[in-house]
Amino acid sequence: MHRKQFKPNRKQAETDSRHGSSSINAKPKKRGAPKGHPAWTRPIPTRIDRIIPVPVPTVCPHCGSNDLTPENTFHEHIQEDIVVKPKTMVTKYVHAEAFCPRCNRSVVQAGPDEIPNAPIGPAAKSTAGYLRYRVGISYRKTQLILEDLFGLFCAPASLVGFDRKTAKKGEPIYEDVREKIRVSPVVHADETSWRNDGKGYFVWFAGNDDLAFFHIDRRRSADAAKTVFGNNFDGTLMRDRYAAYNGIGLDWQACLAHIITNAKDLGREHALLPQPEKDRCVESLVSNVADLGKQACDAGRKLESGGLPWKKAADIEKRFVAELNEICKRPLRFKPAETLRSYLIGPEQKRLFTFLRIPGVPPTNNHAEQSLRHMVIFRKVCFGTRSNSGIKTHSIIPTLIQTARRQNVHPREFLQTLHTADTATAQAALYNNSS
Repeated sequence: MHRKQFKPNRKQAETDSRHGSSSINAKPKKRGAPKGHPAWTRPIPTRIDRIIPVPVPTVCPHCGSNDLTPENTFHEHIQEDIVVKPKTMVTKYVHAEAFCPRCNRSVVQAGPDEIPNAPIGPAAKSTAGYLRYRVGISYRKTQLILEDLFGLFCAPASLVGFDRKTAKKGEPIYEDVREKIRVSPVVHADETSWRNDGKGYFVWFAGNDDLAFFHIDRRRSADAAKTVFGNNFDGTLMRDRYAAYNGIGLDWQACLAHIITNAKDLGREHALLPQPEKDRCVESLVSNVADLGKQACDAGRKLESGGLPWKKAADIEKRFVAELNEICKRPLRFKPAETLRSYLIGPEQKRLFTFLRIPGVPPTNNHAEQSLRHMVIFRKVCFGTRSNSGIKTHSIIPTLIQTARRQNVHPREFLQTLHTADTATAQAALYNNSS
């Protein structure tokens, strides 16, 4: 079953053979975007850093002719490029000292863009954090980029220290994001596996269009979920059917994409059974459940875009419930399919259509799946963590970077502010609406 999905698509060939046409004579589908799709064009730069006049050509670049007549016209061409190896900026801060009688010592204040007692500045540290936690590359490759492209040498172990200091400064803002999640009206939630010192851990995600929160925990239980959401979360939770989320939130929406995928998997699993063990009703059920799920997702998108008025949502829900009950009215011999059928007509059936009762709730949990995708890929790069300090670092920094992206704030610029400013200033820089 796993290998089948990587085999060539033979549907078109089968269709042609049924209709008596040869695949050799069939016209191949034109590659590219569908007809009517708007063309992608590069935006014209709004600034010009330098202007280079190019003299009149003396030889034609096309035919090689040297019989050219100059014209009183100009052809302009704008080209963007990068500076491959900018030099490092070495700054010497000369501090005027003052004596503090309470501390009984001389004191100084930090200068502009200065991290006291740090030999490497905030721009380099924020760039290193951006490369690791946004781009997703290893410490050694980050060190190589800083050395080869920027001429700044530092040991890979120094980058670990940068991350720990970033996490320490960002921890108050991290806790603030957690509190904001707990009072949000709609939150997506999901979890995935993680490794810490060779042991199984889990990355928990909670977020929405404005916030992203990650928490690495040893447990995959209701207690771990409450660590993220607290005991008094009263919003609507977008989730799968995992029991650890039970009791969290006043209402919740089951992910219809998971149910569609589950139905399709059951259909493929049932097709592998010997003929005497097959149940003819299973194929009909999984096909109809998948189709109904797709219709529900389409309805959710139309409600969100305004293509359907909200006053019709209640009638749409009644129709979906009636169709689902009709699809699932017969018991099945195939136990996995019977489990799905029992769930779809059970007491949690109303959780399938919460999006038709509460505005702003989508029918799928794709938001959480996409948010966790970066962490799933990143764990292949870093192979997890090795200590509690690493767990904290890999919870805090991804939270800050993903939240900055959702606030339309550049993550590297925010990290630089975090290194040089106090917590209140950094928090205000993270959110578009600092209130």
